[in-house]
Amino acid sequence: MKLYYFITKHMNDILAEWERFAHVLSGNAHQKPDLVLRDHAREILQAIAVDIETLQNPEQQQLKSQGLAPGLYSQRSAASIHGALRQAGDFSLLQVSAEYRALRATVLRLWLPQVETMSGETIQQMVRFNEAIDQALSESVLTFSARADHTRELFLAILGHDLRAPLTTMGLTADLMMHAILPAEKVMELGARIKRSARMMNAMVDDLLGYTRTQLGNGMPTLCLPTDLLDVFRSVVEEAGSMHPKMRFELHTDGDLNGSFDAVRMHQLFSNLLLNAAQYGTSERPVTLDARSSDIGIVVSVKNYGTEIPFESLQSIFRPLVQLPTESGNDGRPRTSLGLGLFIAREVALAHGGSIKVESSTESGTIFTVELPANRA
Repeated sequence: MKLYYFITKHMNDILAEWERFAHVLSGNAHQKPDLVLRDHAREILQAIAVDIETLQNPEQQQLKSQGLAPGLYSQRSAASIHGALRQAGDFSLLQVSAEYRALRATVLRLWLPQVETMSGETIQQMVRFNEAIDQALSESVLTFSARADHTRELFLAILGHDLRAPLTTMGLTADLMMHAILPAEKVMELGARIKRSARMMNAMVDDLLGYTRTQLGNGMPTLCLPTDLLDVFRSVVEEAGSMHPKMRFELHTDGDLNGSFDAVRMHQLFSNLLLNAAQYGTSERPVTLDARSSDIGIVVSVKNYGTEIPFESLQSIFRPLVQLPTESGNDGRPRTSLGLGLFIAREVALAHGGSIKVESSTESGTIFTVELPANRA
């Protein structure tokens, strides 16, 4: 059976086998449940099948072998779009390559038993198939790399912009304290301003370190010990109040909040949620942290009122380097986010076997809900 017809006729069988094979390649079937090309697999296979049957002269074949085939730099092919989406989905180039290795191995392993004799035409079809796979991989790598370069530049720009504000505040405040004779109460006020800026920078550095660790492939490191989350909640509410003195924060708890947690990571998780809520909420209504225990775990919700987050933004809000616009403008409210805060919050929740979700409406406000398992100390 010709390879073109085999791919077309057995498309669903190939996709099913491909999925199982790619999970084995991942080394951990639970780490990336969507490792395979579910989003564009069918379109990529169809394009490869058509390419196999397309007439090709020696010059065109040489260009393809050099990665210079027409359409390679098209941003609209299924393979190109897939590369961009995989980069946005925190995949690595190694994982993308593994997907194409799985495709190549799966198709050949299923097709070759259907071949009665290894003729010159059969060999030519295999050559054309491998050329098409390599081109599709090249298209994905090109768009993946372009998006990665753009993300890196964006990250550096955000880092420079958001760190400059607290640094400038600290420098100007220090100059004022050095060159002016100030009453004691004014010195206390300026000292609090410096401390607030230092806390902002510390939060950014913590997020940056957490992001770096996740990108190294080791996940978010945790050390779970007996912890009373009530102490963590009191600490993060106090800290958020000192960083956002114009905002009101309320803490409500119910039940036993003891368990086996990494207290430092828990502090980072809920500090990020509170600071995010303060940054995007209205100062006319309080930011609330509500925690309650149940037989299955601990449920914590952080709520603020402000502009409703659009549905499309809710789908990407936990991705790194995502920053939503604020209506606060230049109202003096400190910006502590590098676009990493919610990403880190999600990673910490997952590292504890929990989950995090968000919902937003004008009437009910924006609510982040964290569910943690009942790992009783």
